Amino acid sequence: MPSFRYHPDPLATGSIEASARMCDVCLRPRGFLYAGPVYTSRFDEPSVCPWCIADGSAARHLDAHFTGAGPAEAPAEVVDEVLTRTPGFLGWQQEQWPGHCFDAAIYLGRVGAAELAELPSGAMDALCQEAQSWGGWTGPAVDEYLASLSRDGMPTGYLFQCRHCNTYLGYSDFT
Repeated sequence: MPSFRYHPDPLATGSIEASARMCDVCLRPRGFLYAGPVYTSRFDEPSVCPWCIADGSAARHLDAHFTGAGPAEAPAEVVDEVLTRTPGFLGWQQEQWPGHCFDAAIYLGRVGAAELAELPSGAMDALCQEAQSWGGWTGPAVDEYLASLSRDGMPTGYLFQCRHCNTYLGYSDFT
């Protein structure tokens, strides 16, 4: 399995799955395929192996990217790496990839209230700040919302961490 700087464990997050199908790019059955979004107008639901994502050949061959938007505060080469050489993830709406310390953050995965309870308080704080930024939400409303987060249902939290200072970042999403 290739390594990815901004998505270190795509098997654990569900972005890469075991599969006997052949990759549409390298035309080889590698045992794993990407299970996230592919933004392209050239192919219907392409099968892409993680190796073709990692080396950029999938993005070139499909004229595609694998997440909705890269981190706004990161250099162009980092945004390009996130969009074209990093496995994305499935969200309820348009996925976001935050940045921190002028770099893209590391994607840790989907989280619900149960997972957040097991993590350092900074993880919950990141999602709390995001919910408070919507405006008009009081402390009790934010607490109730965060308690309703579900890793596999709605609403869902998406957790990231800065590669440099370890600050947690995140957002939540629902349809």
